[in-house]
Amino acid sequence: MAMRLHEYQAKRIFSKHGIRVPKGEIAETPEKTREIAQKLGGRVVLKAQVLVGGRGKAGGIKKAESPDEAEKIASQLLGSMIKGHKVEKVLVEEALDIKKEYYVGYIIDKNRRTPAIIFSKIGGMDIEEVAAKHPEEIHRIYFDPLWGLQDYQVRTALFKAGFSKEEYSEMFRIIKTLYEIAFKYEAELAEINPLVITSNGFVAADARLNVDDNALYRHPELESLRDATEVDDLEREARLKGLNYVRLSGEIGIIANGAGLAMTTMDLINIMGGKPANFLDTGGGLADPTKMKMCLEHVIKDENVKVVFINIFAEITRCEKVAEGIILALEETNRKIPLVIKLVGTNEELGKKMLREYAERSNAEIHFVDSVEEGARKAVELSKEV
Repeated sequence: MAMRLHEYQAKRIFSKHGIRVPKGEIAETPEKTREIAQKLGGRVVLKAQVLVGGRGKAGGIKKAESPDEAEKIASQLLGSMIKGHKVEKVLVEEALDIKKEYYVGYIIDKNRRTPAIIFSKIGGMDIEEVAAKHPEEIHRIYFDPLWGLQDYQVRTALFKAGFSKEEYSEMFRIIKTLYEIAFKYEAELAEINPLVITSNGFVAADARLNVDDNALYRHPELESLRDATEVDDLEREARLKGLNYVRLSGEIGIIANGAGLAMTTMDLINIMGGKPANFLDTGGGLADPTKMKMCLEHVIKDENVKVVFINIFAEITRCEKVAEGIILALEETNRKIPLVIKLVGTNEELGKKMLREYAERSNAEIHFVDSVEEGARKAVELSKEV
């Protein structure tokens, strides 16, 4: 997964590294918007700061010709919903005199398993749309991450693209700077769309920066920029608890000790005709029953969950500790949800015995399975009965 930064946050980072951005400030009230517009000369652009694509088409980007108009537009934007996200901030920027619009971006090409720079003389629209309508206008530079992006690669690509002498040197500098930003922050995506030419030269009219979640511990300065609205409440709560949890749209909760085991479980549920409600890798720590308790409690907080498939291979962990955690969670929750359990490993029979005895005295619905395939099939079957 990646942590997405807001446009204004990405622009601050880009600006710090020498890429020009429009003058602007963040406003959270219409009155503040008017004040900023006045400071910028009256003609401004208001941009809703929500972490979704296509803001412009959804009405999240508006032009204002005066501070009064800016205040009026801000009163409409702030508090509104754009693609399910509430607008709590607007970026108020100077209006640019745009002569040309280009695109430049850094991506990780998952098919080639290598980073790449993409640029085009057509900007201001989705790069996927440009690729579909004008494939000849898309230029790519693939490079070895160990060697890095070489100057000759950029020069060759820019020459082939036919940039003018005046544009060439600035495009070269921006591409190299964007690459340096992406590598410094371990980004999955760094993008300027559009990169515009004005009477004062090249300006990043928009900016995106998505950083690999797994690298954030090396960049504590970015963690503080994370927007609480980026993820839903359950994902946010899971992060605070230290759980590897991703919420999905299905009805079968999944708990497994290992990312590979969790992914395999999800795939089999899909193959069997069901839909996973989440990904949850317990990681280590199952020797403490409270870890399993916390995992199960969190999964069943999702009201869409109709059944939970617990898939545990206890090599170092002892099964009775896993069972103890499951029992603690069931005793404290008000929801009665069927559990499908595949429990294999150290003290397996003791763990199963504890769960069977608990099920008998509390009337809990617990189904034991011997294989992942059997468990996925049973979970899908139960989800359709509820």
